[in-house]
Amino acid sequence: MNGPVFAAYYLGDVAAFVQGEAVVLASPDGQLRSVTGHVGAILATASDGRLLVSGGDDGRVVMFDPQGRSQVVASDSNRRWIDRVAIGPDAAVAWSVGKTALAIGRKGEHRVLELPSSAGGLAFAPKGKRLAIAHYNGVTLWFADTVTAPVQLDWKGSHLDVVFSPGGKFVVTAMQESVLHGWRLVDGKSMRMSGYRGKVRSMAFTAGGDWLATSGSEQLILWPFQGEDGPMGKSPRALASYSERAEIVACHPRHEIVAVGYADGLVLLVRIEDGAEILARRPGNGPVSALAWNRTGSGLAIATESGEASIIDLS
Repeated sequence: MNGPVFAAYYLGDVAAFVQGEAVVLASPDGQLRSVTGHVGAILATASDGRLLVSGGDDGRVVMFDPQGRSQVVASDSNRRWIDRVAIGPDAAVAWSVGKTALAIGRKGEHRVLELPSSAGGLAFAPKGKRLAIAHYNGVTLWFADTVTAPVQLDWKGSHLDVVFSPGGKFVVTAMQESVLHGWRLVDGKSMRMSGYRGKVRSMAFTAGGDWLATSGSEQLILWPFQGEDGPMGKSPRALASYSERAEIVACHPRHEIVAVGYADGLVLLVRIEDGAEILARRPGNGPVSALAWNRTGSGLAIATESGEASIIDLS
């Protein structure tokens, strides 16, 4: 690769590696193709496993398909930077520009929501009807398809990223401090998840939603989300301890297995049941910057900040 890779996804059977101004598509036969949709840098990306949506410093929101075709979904009239993007079911798309969140619903209507501060992260609920927007002092939950008033989940501090649990019962944010914060949506009860050595830059739920896998320490940290209370009053599990910090996590789409990328380039596959580890990549040049499973879990895309990229066949 020509330069660092900051994100990776699978679009069907095609691996997509995101660089500064382009997306490199790797087909199953090993052919590489670089495609562009922005006049400038790509600042944010998201994928639903079929399509990739990106936001750039040219004010554009662009959607890519596995064939490399691109479509401009939206363009900011003042060419303001697109800070965050999200994609939900039926290709619903949301993005943020400073203190403004925007969305295109499944019926094609455009909606706008003014926020109390700049968006730190966007995520659609599993059914795609609700959007969570992380920002300073909490999260806003917004039904972008309706005129229903948004709901605020409050917790002091800067919230930088957000995820829904697969069942839609919980919302969790990564904060500027080395902690996570979560809410149970049925009653708004909150939970604080601490004990990290550094910021949590990567988090993902396992396929069944029983565990939240996170980076931020010299091991894989797993928070239990079984039952109605999630991690309330419970301690996390720590697996795959190592001398370097975990930078990226990616959960297998079918099994309770987590790929963990570390700061020295090491990648381990960790089975949650018994903590067994399989070496997927030896330490190399630069931290692991991106990991992505294909839809069956038979392929794993790996990329680093030094621009190295590879695909492991696990079938």
